[in-house]
Amino acid sequence: MDTWKPSVTVAAVIEREGRFLLVEELSDGRQVFNQPAGHWEPGETLVQACAREALEETAHAFTPQQITGIYRWHHAPSGTSFLRFVFCGIAGALDPARSLDREIIRAVWLTLDEVRALQSRHRSPMVMRCIEDYIAGRRYPLELLTHLD
Repeated sequence: MDTWKPSVTVAAVIEREGRFLLVEELSDGRQVFNQPAGHWEPGETLVQACAREALEETAHAFTPQQITGIYRWHHAPSGTSFLRFVFCGIAGALDPARSLDREIIRAVWLTLDEVRALQSRHRSPMVMRCIEDYIAGRRYPLELLTHLD
């Protein structure tokens, strides 16, 4: 019997004055848009992972305040299933001295209409769904997550 192991990721829905902070990145040879997101690494909580990924990909410190949702998506071409924990919260000021992760082209603030217009270039269907859930007011307390050592 094969063991199914989804790839656990975190993502940040960051909104400021009606604009969302997304990253334009290279994925499978394409330039796509995504929330600041990445893999959960050993030794960190999901909240810590999300703050780290947001900082590495946008050069903005990020403080997760609530959970927007937990999503499962299967990427058929690779056969990979993703389990994505999405947080919303507050982004600090840009640190212009900080370089972005290698695969990140740029971090950009976009209006909801601009995000929707780029939907064909979203990295996955989770990008728009997470923003829609955020706009719909879906918020869950961080206490929903329990990390036991």
